[in-house]
Amino acid sequence: MRQDVKKICNLLKQYAKLKRALTAYNQVSSPSFDGVSSHSSRNGAESRLINHVDLAYQLKEFEDALNIIDDPRYQFILHDYIIEKRFSRSEACGQLSVSVSKFNYMKNEALHAFAKFYSDLTV
Repeated sequence: MRQDVKKICNLLKQYAKLKRALTAYNQVSSPSFDGVSSHSSRNGAESRLINHVDLAYQLKEFEDALNIIDDPRYQFILHDYIIEKRFSRSEACGQLSVSVSKFNYMKNEALHAFAKFYSDLTV
């Protein structure tokens, strides 16, 4: 697998992890303050909030890049095949009615289309 394609695939897998992390963070209850001052200079609630905002911003960048792609076949490959892992390669080929070699070509094209729109990726 070419290095640039592998890098983009890993980035999309990171997107799936970020999405799960943000979901897990949202399910945690809000911190409560007991009014007792701490001698520590670190504020745990503030750090968690900053982390949450950072995760949300990263997810938005991913989603913006994914939403710009207008080819439904590329959307299927990126979302259902790579990110969500709903289909095996042979099942994805069947869904798109293409051969394995054509699917691999389309997957590489979809990955490059995503990379073109994703601001932090330099291919």
